[in-house]
Amino acid sequence: MVLLAAAVCTKAGKALVSRQFVEMTRTRVEGLLAAFPKLMNTGKQHTFVETESVRYVYQPLEKLYMVLVTTKNSNILEDLETLRLFSRVIPEYCRVLEESEISEHCFDLIFAFDEIVALGYRENVNLAQIRTFTEMDSHEEKVFRAVRETQEREAKAEMRRKAKELQQIRRDVERGKKGPGFGGFGSSGMSSSNTSIITDTLIEPEKPKPTPVPVRSSGPSKALKLVGKGKEVDDFVDKLKSEGENIILPSTGKRPSEASKSLPPPAHTESVHLRVEEKITLTCGRDGGLQNMEVLGMITLRVSDEKNGRIRLKVNNNDKKGVQLQTHPNVDKKLFTVESVIGLKNPDKSFPLKSDVGVLKWRLQTTDEALIPLTINCWPSESGTGCDVNIEYELQDESLELNDVVISIPVPSGVGAPVIGDLDGEYRHDSRRNVLEWCLPVIDVKNKTGSLEFSIPGQPNDFFPVSVSFVSKGSYCDIQVTKVSQVDGDSPVRFSTETSFVVDKYEIL
Repeated sequence: MVLLAAAVCTKAGKALVSRQFVEMTRTRVEGLLAAFPKLMNTGKQHTFVETESVRYVYQPLEKLYMVLVTTKNSNILEDLETLRLFSRVIPEYCRVLEESEISEHCFDLIFAFDEIVALGYRENVNLAQIRTFTEMDSHEEKVFRAVRETQEREAKAEMRRKAKELQQIRRDVERGKKGPGFGGFGSSGMSSSNTSIITDTLIEPEKPKPTPVPVRSSGPSKALKLVGKGKEVDDFVDKLKSEGENIILPSTGKRPSEASKSLPPPAHTESVHLRVEEKITLTCGRDGGLQNMEVLGMITLRVSDEKNGRIRLKVNNNDKKGVQLQTHPNVDKKLFTVESVIGLKNPDKSFPLKSDVGVLKWRLQTTDEALIPLTINCWPSESGTGCDVNIEYELQDESLELNDVVISIPVPSGVGAPVIGDLDGEYRHDSRRNVLEWCLPVIDVKNKTGSLEFSIPGQPNDFFPVSVSFVSKGSYCDIQVTKVSQVDGDSPVRFSTETSFVVDKYEIL
């Protein structure tokens, strides 16, 4: 046999982790490791020391030693190569090279040691393969999880549907109307008394009361739990979240991180409030070239005070990109074309109160690469162990300030976490979704370029499509309302403005 044991020990010879690859007693292993520090000659710098029976090949790790115990006739060059691989494995599981950290991750280290050496001989593996083997990623487990998530979503949808049906039946009964059939009992000719009987059975009321309208039960009942506020559903969702599952929000249909990609509402709004909203849809090729880019914008007006209902809006259009403008049918188009003022065709009428009204919208569609607000260049190149990926961004429109930018790069599954090189900003590796998220709080003229480098086993096609999301408080097309005034007298009116520029779809294919 070539390799007898691999151990991590202190400078005093105390074994923290030891893995034997041949039959050896604990006493013999502890004796060999205890004798190891006494054999080293402090006056010379070597990576091995020998006795009559064994050879120690070692490497210092701060206050510890990584030691391989081999036979004297083993190939020392191969032993040194194996030692280097052992030394690289330890920082993969231990953040700091201290006794407590080694002891805490001892089993992880032993499993990794077993992947390097089998029956005393080194296996032909590298660090990435060791990481993959110890993760024990299972395709069958992923399929099982996907099936389970689908069943859970269907069960929750069924619960909500039944809850709505029960709630509707109860509401119709309280109004004295006919309720829809439930569970196969209903028909179009059902009388209100039959409906009352079925509903009473479902909601388990208390003793009958003399009033003709059924009263909601105060006792516990399954129907009330379903109708209540979906407490069982909420508890179920909370349990899934605690297990690390990504739950789709029923209101938006998006993940929590995606649903939050919008600017918070302003703290204070005037009686005349304007929202300038723009959404961008962009598709680029990985080798350059803009396939399609579309920006949709709208100005929405909300009037909450009746005295400010008869107003006009002065629009300042500084667009130089060639957008197409369109006003609401009730807006005076001639007035807008000549004076860039939004007002109703009938000046005696008022804008609707306490409701959002879209008064102006615009659209920009282009394939001009110079109009791309943020360019992304992803350059994967194959290496001996997989792929080295270089990705960089550049802000082309220097008037914009992009916040909460997230550049999502898909990565292969089952190969472990990527090894990050140079990085501007922060990153997150989502092993469940197999995505590397490059997070940048702000991109503006002072921070207009940045790059990320990482290495991971895979093929160049594995890292596409790259998607981007961001929010901005600035307008891309530079269309703003600068003045609001009364129709009579042209006196100015105080107003508040809320501007947002967000991503609908932004992909590099």
